[in-house]
Amino acid sequence: MKSSLKRNMFTFGLGTIGRDMLYALVSMYLIYYLTDVMRHPDSVLWWLTGILLVARIFDAVNDPVMGVIVDNTRSRFGKFKPWIAIGALFTGLFTILMYTDFGLRETSYLIYFAVIYFFWDISFTANDIGYWSMLPSLSMDQKEREKIGAFARICADAGLFAVVVGIVPITQALGNILGSMTKAYFVFAVAISVIMWAGQCITLFGVRELKGVFKTEETTTLKEMFKVIFHNDQLLYTTISMALFMIGYTTTTSFGIYFFKYAYGDEEMYSVFALILGITQIIALAIFPLFSRRFDRKKLYTGATMLVVLGYLLFFVSPMNMIFIGAAGILVFLGEAFIQLLMLMFLADTIEYGQWKLGKRNDSITLSLQPFINKIGGAIASGIVGATVIISGISSAESKADVTGKGLIIIKMSMFVLPLILIVVGYLIYRYKYRIDEEMFREIVSELKERGDINLDE
Repeated sequence: MKSSLKRNMFTFGLGTIGRDMLYALVSMYLIYYLTDVMRHPDSVLWWLTGILLVARIFDAVNDPVMGVIVDNTRSRFGKFKPWIAIGALFTGLFTILMYTDFGLRETSYLIYFAVIYFFWDISFTANDIGYWSMLPSLSMDQKEREKIGAFARICADAGLFAVVVGIVPITQALGNILGSMTKAYFVFAVAISVIMWAGQCITLFGVRELKGVFKTEETTTLKEMFKVIFHNDQLLYTTISMALFMIGYTTTTSFGIYFFKYAYGDEEMYSVFALILGITQIIALAIFPLFSRRFDRKKLYTGATMLVVLGYLLFFVSPMNMIFIGAAGILVFLGEAFIQLLMLMFLADTIEYGQWKLGKRNDSITLSLQPFINKIGGAIASGIVGATVIISGISSAESKADVTGKGLIIIKMSMFVLPLILIVVGYLIYRYKYRIDEEMFREIVSELKERGDINLDE
């Protein structure tokens, strides 16, 4: 492996640890913080659920706009790093403010929350678009991209599951020391923001982008943005497939702490379960290159989806026994780890496809659809979780004993059945509509080189 590839793989990947720690705290546990830590009444929770849904949809929709801004950026630091830096700084600050209890309640809290979350969305968008848009500029080789992407996903999952595993015991310990769970979550948010800032510095100062490979192009207008998205059929199919997967994936993960507290009956086992899943996903990503050398992407996606289906079915029918629940979780998250990485590679390859078909390279607009998808998934998942928490009776429950049989069925349908349907439909769209295999990608790159759109001799 070339030294430049190693450097980029490690410095790009390490930057994801803190980012995904922070994103997990907000996307997966903000609802829990609002319901079980702040203890807002149902009347306020409905408004908060609505605010989150609207804000995340707005944020998702403006991701491609941010992609246009990044693509049109010209600076001595390139077009990606300025937005990575600015976004990281303000995302951390607004995360801290989001988890700061100023004693506001009812209407005043709703206004405060809406404003802070709105600015958090904007700053995270700037960082996220800049960050992931940089990936295709690190290599023009599919296998090298897979190595960089796989290590980045390993680091991202390590960060995510560090939060998932640690949030309950750490916040409880901090709560005992500080005398308040709101103060505990504040300290936790500060610590994660600092870790995120440190990781982003590693990326900003360590990553080296390809130079002289891509021709200088004219700026992209907002009108052209729609052409980039809607005239690239492979990008559209990938986006739809990814969106369905992410809605299902995020819905399931967002229910985790509720499931163990109100269905399983032991909140502390959530950390044990999360640790098992975290190790599973990291192992899956680590061995992905081995499977990638032996099987094409279509076979890998099919096999991964089969694991997910088996896992969800076992999850739904299993008794409240950790052996069965753990086995189901391993199957689901093993498959989902493969799918997440494959989706990122599918999306990255549509950049060259779009350049080949439309005559213009738009890295940031194309890669902006990844956070767009993640945020749409998070928005819809938050709406599903928020509504389920209220309808099932969890919002007014103190323990498992307060949840009715009907409430438990509602939880399991939202957590397992609905996500399974979405993930399978997403797979079917890919299966019958996506056609950028290794052979086609090589042909596209060869033609782009002949046209003078890329220069691989540098």
